[in-house]
Amino acid sequence: MNLFVAELRNDNRWQIEDFHRGFKQLTGSEKCQCRKARSQRNHLACCYHAWVSLKIKAKQQIAKTMYQVRNELFRNYLIQQLKKSTIKAI
Repeated sequence: MNLFVAELRNDNRWQIEDFHRGFKQLTGSEKCQCRKARSQRNHLACCYHAWVSLKIKAKQQIAKTMYQVRNELFRNYLIQQLKKSTIKAI
C-alpha cells in the first residue's frame, strides 16, 4: 500500500464518520426507543429523510452548514409557536 492509497482510504473513512456524526446529531436517530425491527427501520428511514432534506437545504443556502439550517428551522418554528400556539393550554 502506498501513500496515495492510504490517504484515499482515510478520506473515505472520514466522510463516513462525518455522515454518522451529522446523522446522529441532527436527526436524533440514537433517541429511538422502539423495540421492533420494523419500527426501528421506519424511525431510521424518517431520520435519513430529514438528514437528506437538511443537506439539500444547506446546499441551496450558500455558506450555511446543516447545523445552522437546522437551528434556523427550529428557531423560526419556536418563534411562531410562541406567538400563536397551535396547541391550546388547559
